[in-house]
Amino acid sequence: MDLADALNGQNQSQGGAQWPGQPGQPSNPGWPGQPSGNSGWPSAPSGNSGWPSAPSGNSGWPSAPSGNSGWPSAPSGQPAWPGQADKGGAGGGGNWPSQPNPPAASGGWPNPPAPGPGPAPAPAPVPAPQHKPKKVPHSEKLPSGVYDKMLITIKGTVNQHPNQITLDMMSGKDVVFHLNPRFNEAGKRVIVRNSCMGGKWGKEERDLSNFPFSPGSSFEMKILCTNNCYRVAVNGSHLLEFQHRCRNLSSIKSCNIYHDLTLSDVLVEKIA
Repeated sequence: MDLADALNGQNQSQGGAQWPGQPGQPSNPGWPGQPSGNSGWPSAPSGNSGWPSAPSGNSGWPSAPSGNSGWPSAPSGQPAWPGQADKGGAGGGGNWPSQPNPPAASGGWPNPPAPGPGPAPAPAPVPAPQHKPKKVPHSEKLPSGVYDKMLITIKGTVNQHPNQITLDMMSGKDVVFHLNPRFNEAGKRVIVRNSCMGGKWGKEERDLSNFPFSPGSSFEMKILCTNNCYRVAVNGSHLLEFQHRCRNLSSIKSCNIYHDLTLSDVLVEKIA
């Protein structure tokens, strides 16, 4: 058998399919075994069929026709690319990949939001009230006299080279309570308490182990008046008591402070 016989036999077994260039070829020659019709492969006649074997419809692959579909335009009805936002159905206007939707209002993306008003400035700190130093000697007036639960607070600083500090509670010309810390009395430190009534000094009280004042140091003295006595504390610690020698407390109208100190404040108040 020669080549012509083999070709004839194949033609009969394949139902009349022709090789390219074979005599008697139909008007639309196809490749071996191609069924008759308009759909060719790989050079198909013009028509709606895509290449290669694209699904029917308007969406091609990989170059999709213009429209709302994103890039790279997955076939219609198929899931979007990873992270693509759902736009209400297949083939919608999804962005790629994971791009946030542009704002509906005018303006591009990703424009930041318009800045709002900044934080309110912090209020300025309120300075503590400043007290001008009081001149020494100082006389603090007591218009209502001395009464039960009256508290006198005295703040000051001892001078660098002090000799003494003096506080006198006065009723007219009488010194009803004399408080006198002495820094060097015959080489000793002592706090003398006394009164001078009708021009005569009474008996001194000297016994005291604590001397809370130091040269150049600040102090806070509190004098609590009761119906029976004066109670004195310095720097938060009880120091002494002095019994009233003048029983007419309402006649005591001033508290005089003088000698070797700088006086910063004097406060008179009634405690509960």
